[in-house]
Amino acid sequence: MFETIHSEALKAQNLGQTVAESIQLVRPNRRSILRFGGAAAVFALAARITPASAYVPYDAGANKQPGNEQHNPLTFVSIAEDGTVTLVAHRVEMGTGARTSTPLIMADEMEADWSRVKIVQAEGDEPKYGNQNNDGSRTIRHFVQPMRIVGASVRQMLEAAAAKRWGVEPQFAKARLHEVYRLKDDGGKLVETGEKLGYGNLAKEAMALTPPPVEKVNFKTDADFRYMGKGKVQAYDLRDITTGNAHYGADVKFPGTKYAVIARPPVVGAPVKSVDDSAALKVPGVEKIVQLPVTGLGAVFAPKGGVAVIANSTYAAMKGRDALKIEWGDSPHSVLNDAPYEKELSEAVNAPGKVIRKKGDFDAALASAAKTISAEYHQPHFAHATMEPLCANADVKGDNIQIMAPVQNPYLCRQDAAKAAGVPLENVHVNPTLLGGAFGRKSQHDFAIEAVLLSKAIGAPVRVQWTREDDIRHPFVHAASASKLEATLDGAGKVTGWRQRTAGPSILSTFAPDSGYQFPLEYGLGFINQPFDVANMQMENGKAPAHVRVGWFRSVNNVQQAFAQQSFIAEIAAAQNRDPKDVLLELIGKPGTLDLATEGLPEDFWNYDGPKNEFPIDRGRLANVVEIAAKNANWGRKLPKGEALGIAGHYCFLTYVASVVHVKIGDDGTISVPEVFTAVDAGFTVNPERIESQMQGAAVMGMTLSLFSGLSFKDGAIQESNFHDYQLARMKNYPQNVNVHVVKRSFSSYHAGGVGEPGIPPFAPALANAIFAASGKRLRNLPFGDKIA
Repeated sequence: MFETIHSEALKAQNLGQTVAESIQLVRPNRRSILRFGGAAAVFALAARITPASAYVPYDAGANKQPGNEQHNPLTFVSIAEDGTVTLVAHRVEMGTGARTSTPLIMADEMEADWSRVKIVQAEGDEPKYGNQNNDGSRTIRHFVQPMRIVGASVRQMLEAAAAKRWGVEPQFAKARLHEVYRLKDDGGKLVETGEKLGYGNLAKEAMALTPPPVEKVNFKTDADFRYMGKGKVQAYDLRDITTGNAHYGADVKFPGTKYAVIARPPVVGAPVKSVDDSAALKVPGVEKIVQLPVTGLGAVFAPKGGVAVIANSTYAAMKGRDALKIEWGDSPHSVLNDAPYEKELSEAVNAPGKVIRKKGDFDAALASAAKTISAEYHQPHFAHATMEPLCANADVKGDNIQIMAPVQNPYLCRQDAAKAAGVPLENVHVNPTLLGGAFGRKSQHDFAIEAVLLSKAIGAPVRVQWTREDDIRHPFVHAASASKLEATLDGAGKVTGWRQRTAGPSILSTFAPDSGYQFPLEYGLGFINQPFDVANMQMENGKAPAHVRVGWFRSVNNVQQAFAQQSFIAEIAAAQNRDPKDVLLELIGKPGTLDLATEGLPEDFWNYDGPKNEFPIDRGRLANVVEIAAKNANWGRKLPKGEALGIAGHYCFLTYVASVVHVKIGDDGTISVPEVFTAVDAGFTVNPERIESQMQGAAVMGMTLSLFSGLSFKDGAIQESNFHDYQLARMKNYPQNVNVHVVKRSFSSYHAGGVGEPGIPPFAPALANAIFAASGKRLRNLPFGDKIA
């Protein structure tokens, strides 16, 4: 099932920078112009997408609708007679700036005045828009060049229209900030004549022109970019978000909406044995009780099931649910208890596992070592705990379905809704709202399918509202893990061998029968693809069963892999009384890219869907961000007693990040972080302001994961319920000053990497290393708690 849904995403896709031959620009039909530009729009440009482009949808087979790309292409740009430019954002906004940055690329290339730009959110339709799944830190890296093609083509068409009106050759018309200026030859140099035409004035004539073939589109150079790389444009929704005027899923209301809350099984797969709803039906406002089928593991993103209470208000539905008397049946996952499961993971990493990467001969290095060092690290299950609790609105009328919900993957939601309701795909419409935080949780759209099923059952629109308790107790978790690391050293203290054994339930268990082992995608999430220059390496995966729904989580397995690896490097340094930064740089080695064949990496390892020849693993770029972060933090400076610096660096989502965390241990053992210094090399960057924001947010989330996050289980049921027992970093202990250095790279030399996720992994190990340096106490299990005992 997983391979069916995600096969195309897991293959090496053509990059945005190399897809010119797979995009054709066309003039859309009048209906599209009106839809995206309004009645005043007189110009529109669309992109026809071929299967070879970077817009590869997740499920190419299910998404294939012959003729769709040809007859109903995506309208990216429209221009009204008053000059207003409307740009389409095909990705939903969840705080990363996706809804701003892709339109910003078009605006830059078309020389649009950003103050005269409107942004329209696309509905869920991958055959038209390409991949809309807003996870994997790939919006910019997949779409930067396609958006440049569209924007540059608009500019070229407007210039051609102006040149035609003036009766001059196209080179004598130059677009600049929403206007086209007439040029003349002044002794071999083109200069402005003072004559100009606005975009709105030219829109109708430009619309009559044939879009240029992609191979003849004239792009800006890096030096000419007005917005990209400048960091001058704030997020499009920022003002509305900060002033409380933004609209989220819970702000939507279909006419005649009913409200639902659901009593879900406390243990995955536990059936409803019996239910007494008599008291619930007596609660004022409660109208109906509906049972949803209970699902177990391997059901993909299907609802967990349970008993729904439908009422005329959310409050009434909640009171009705409180009055339900439900007896739950047995589940095979009731065996999940914290201590036994942690022991099971520990046993898995202390025994030989499936060898995933092998370079040299670790056993020989172990036999001849002058010294060996080993350590074991653990991380529990995490919940996402997004700011906005889950909710969804659905209106099922016969074979037609309307969904408005904060979903990260609107087209897959649309597909699953069609299957769940048994209606044709073309009859389902998904309009995503602002996500209100996501971190991967809203890629799993079970909450939207709940709304569809309930709307169909009662014949009226339904809003399903999750409470915070629902959110914490019924998640798609970030899976628990354990890692055992061993290093061999020669007489000079050089690391000659490295072995890591890791175990944790696989996300594959969400899509297929659980083998207990992880798979190539997870191996590529920071496990086997770190650029350590060690002669003998062996990476093994142990078996670990899943007993809870596993889902996508910000940075995914990189969280635990970086924590174990970067903590262990500092332990190697401490065992030799050496500077941990020096040992880290020594392990990274000399600048250069990894030769995958000689490094023992399997051919099928996942490189974040970036072709390995285009995105090589670069030791020099990782070392560089380590050096920058250390320099900015004034590494080695003398600090007061109880304070220290810790450092960590990590490669993930095709981006290199290093963080130095300054920790302060209070007299009562309280952990605080007055400063963080982060350096990020994401290749070519479109919007540095958003990158800085993402790194700052990653430090706060990293603090939460390090000190507080962690679900506990008793007989398969989650024990935490709200922020009193599943805490987050708060004002008293969040990282107070996060200094971010964004490495500048040119578009012509570097592809764009990911941004939303790479800031998370280095934080926890850098904090652990700082705590050790300040207190002498090595913390190997997440979360640490907010005090050092």
